[in-house]
Amino acid sequence: MFTVRLRPVFAFILLCFAAQPALAVPAPMSDTELMEKSDLVTLVRVLSVTCTSITKDEKTGQDLPGYLAKLEIVEVKKGDMKPGEVVLVTWRALPEGIIGGWSVAYYPGEEVWTHLTKRSGGVTYATTWWNAKGTPIKEPETTDLPPGIGQTSAMRGKP
Repeated sequence: MFTVRLRPVFAFILLCFAAQPALAVPAPMSDTELMEKSDLVTLVRVLSVTCTSITKDEKTGQDLPGYLAKLEIVEVKKGDMKPGEVVLVTWRALPEGIIGGWSVAYYPGEEVWTHLTKRSGGVTYATTWWNAKGTPIKEPETTDLPPGIGQTSAMRGKP
């Protein structure tokens, strides 16, 4: 009788564990996949980050900023850009506590290898995948992003 009562409990626990992978961050892309799916693979210096929008998340009600980063090309592995040219990368913040979503942020002053895809019909880029940005070669001056629309956080020092 004791085991009969516990069956629903065990079934519930198993169901919870089975549902976990659906909530997890997607698998990382391999270096080969990242290279194939990216339009631009480059070492960049982050010149500035500007808050371009704030939208309210439908599920959480949180205000989520959208950002535009100006990245100076330092070195190119793939793509038609040259050192010294600037690319624009956009991303949107995620709600706090979300599981399974991803967003890649860039911070003023950091130098980092990244894989980018050109947005369709536009002039901006997006990070190819959540693991498409490497470990910084040069650490950022700050990891604080501008909180309000039109506010910019720029690199202070010289490269």
